[in-house]
Amino acid sequence: MLNFFIQEGAEAAQDIEPVAQEKTLSIMDLLLTGGPAGQIIIAVLFVLLFVAVYIYFERLFAIKAASKMDSNFMNQIRDHVAKGNIQAAKVLCAQNNTPVSRLTEKGISRIGSPLQDINTAIENAGRLEVYKLEKNVSVLATISGAAPMIGFLGTVIGMVLAFHELATSSGQAEMGSLAEGIYTAMTTTVAGLIVGIIAYMGYNHLVVKTDKVVHQMEATAVDFLDILNEPV
Repeated sequence: MLNFFIQEGAEAAQDIEPVAQEKTLSIMDLLLTGGPAGQIIIAVLFVLLFVAVYIYFERLFAIKAASKMDSNFMNQIRDHVAKGNIQAAKVLCAQNNTPVSRLTEKGISRIGSPLQDINTAIENAGRLEVYKLEKNVSVLATISGAAPMIGFLGTVIGMVLAFHELATSSGQAEMGSLAEGIYTAMTTTVAGLIVGIIAYMGYNHLVVKTDKVVHQMEATAVDFLDILNEPV
């Protein structure tokens, strides 16, 4: 009887399949197990991400500050110019301290010259203001293109090392360790794409914001020239 229960227990134990242990994978594990080459490239990508985020927010705040304009600004300028009070118009421009006010001040300082000269002076000042607005924005475009390429470089290096291990082991390398090396190498491409997408979206957003300010400056320049063309 005892032997019967022992035999039944053994058969039941054989029927129980071993439970596969689930292997979890965290982002930190991927970053820290990528080998020296992968870790260096990940570090470079983190630096590029920091630079991209810093430039984006710094330019965003600068462009927002430049786009602020009093809706009654040009009406006040028109009143001062119509009354011949040029100094008061200059003081008003200095108080606003925006690209629009600086362009207007440049035009006011040329009152008395031919309209073509005034228009040229405003255009030259406008180019300088646009340059100030676009400062370092091109770096975002560079990062958006370079980051995926740097990430792909890390993947290529990882693949080369993985196949080198396979070649030096005469094809006897464990598939588990080989696969682990391959997916670890792929993390650099993922990181590069993430950094590139963030930089690309930030760049395009800043371009749109800058275009709005440039349009505002152009409209103000036209309004100022219309003021000078108004009959006395």
